[in-house]
This record gives sequence, C-alpha cells and structure tokens, in this order.
Amino acid sequence: MTQFDFLTLPMGSKSLKQACKKRLLKTAYHKKHGADRICFTHHPHSVICSSIHNLDLHGESLRYLSMYDNRCLRYFKGHKERVVSLCMSPVNDSFMSGSLDHSVRIWDLRVNACQGILRLRGRPAVAYDQQGLVFAVAMEGGAVKLFDSRSYDKGPFDTFLVGGDTAEVCDIKFSNDGKSMLLTTTSNSIYVLDAYGGEKRCGFNLDPSPTAMEATFTPDGQYVVSGSGDGNLHAWNINTLNMVSSWDSHIGVPSCLKWAPRRVMFVAASSVLTFWIPNHGAGDAAGAQTEEVTLQ
Repeated sequence: MTQFDFLTLPMGSKSLKQACKKRLLKTAYHKKHGADRICFTHHPHSVICSSIHNLDLHGESLRYLSMYDNRCLRYFKGHKERVVSLCMSPVNDSFMSGSLDHSVRIWDLRVNACQGILRLRGRPAVAYDQQGLVFAVAMEGGAVKLFDSRSYDKGPFDTFLVGGDTAEVCDIKFSNDGKSMLLTTTSNSIYVLDAYGGEKRCGFNLDPSPTAMEATFTPDGQYVVSGSGDGNLHAWNINTLNMVSSWDSHIGVPSCLKWAPRRVMFVAASSVLTFWIPNHGAGDAAGAQTEEVTLQ
C-alpha cells in the first residue's frame, strides 16, 4: 500500500446509510516508503505509520505524519524488519511497535530516539490497556507478558500462557472495561483471557485464511466479532460461549475489524471497506442483522 484515504462520516444520523454518506477528505501518497500499519495519535490530523520499503537502507521504519499538510513531522529509526504491531497509549504521547526483527520498541512522539527496547522471541504483538497503566506483549509459544508502563525496564510483572496452542499471536486487544484480553493467532484461533489472572475464558476457531485475521470486542466487552476464511463474519457471546450470529461479509475474507469509539458500529475491510450497524429490532446487539455500505 502506498497511500492513505481519509473519510469522514456526519454525526447524528438516524441510520447507517445516512451516516455513511462517505466523503473523501484527502489522499496521501507514500511511494518511497510504502504504508503498512497505521494508527491515529491524540491529534485528529496526525497519524503514525510504518514503512514497507527501504528498511535496510534507511531504517526509517516509522513516521509521524501530519495529514493537514501531508508533511512528515518525525522519523523513528531502529527496526530492521517489518513492523507488524503498532499501538498508541490512550493517555500520553507514548506508543509501541512490534517488529519481525524480534523486538518491541517504546517511543515518544516528541523525541526521535527510542525510549526502550524489549528483545523477544518470534513475532510480537502489543497493546495498552484502556488506562495506559499496563501494556501486554504476546510472543512465541503463546506467552503473554504484562508490563507496568511506568517501569517496564524492571521486566514483566506477570506472564500468561495460552495452554495447548503455541502458535504466534498476530493481534492482541484489551476490552474497554480492562477485564479481558482478546488474542488472535496465526493458527486461526481466537482466545479470550482474564486480564487479571490469565485464565482462558473461552476460545473459538476460524476457517483457515491466507491472511492473518483480526477479531474485536464489542464496546460492552460481552461479544467477540471476527471475520473468517469462509468469507463470513461471526459473533460469539463470551459468557454463554455460543455463536449468536453469522453472516456474509460481501467482501471476501475480512482481515481487519474495528469498532467505532462512539458508535454502535464497526468496520470490516479487505480490498474494500464495509460499515455495519446492528438492527436493534432483531434481538441481541451482536446477533442482530446488519446493514452495510461498501466503499470501493
């Protein structure tokens, strides 16, 4: 990918199709470095983006970009391989990146130099909790290590193991209430762990997919939604362990899912982008039928 497309949705609409009167705000091209992982900072017009190209030559694996004037505000050098996990602290200007060079780096948007390095085995995945006090790092062998973000140099204060599955974790998330963690593995499995004790609350299997999948909690933390290799979207209740809904994604294999922070709506993406919202007249929010709008 060599470009970003930024869209805006009007607020206060009564239906999804009204809400998704999409409007392209800006397209930013990055042909020299390419564009891979991307996340918003606390400023609505600034993002962090990882590179695909020229890592060995320049080491400019991460860039802090202003979308207002399409300008690079800062380069972050250090990673020698592709960045596969990227997350921003919810409370300050710190962010983390996990790379195939077997390291996790902690950064500050205000400083070029790396603030800390964790050397790990395998493909790392990283995530902050909702208070920014704790961050999790998943690594080879199904291990998840928890660090105090204020004293990570002292090492992890706890380590969890996903028993029976040693596949690499490709994505990790905390629920909004901080009580659960969601892990998606390269073996097409999803696990929900207790964020305090590490016990495995439940697990779900997906159909094989050629690309790494991403699952997501609903905002209330009671359901998990994920794409699958069969081209469907699935929703599970993590308390009853039942699948409550399954429906056609209409976009092939949806490898990326994101919930809107202030809406009962999520986005699924493959080569196209679809917006989904529950039909509240159909029962449970996660199990309801949905409407969709596709952006080519």
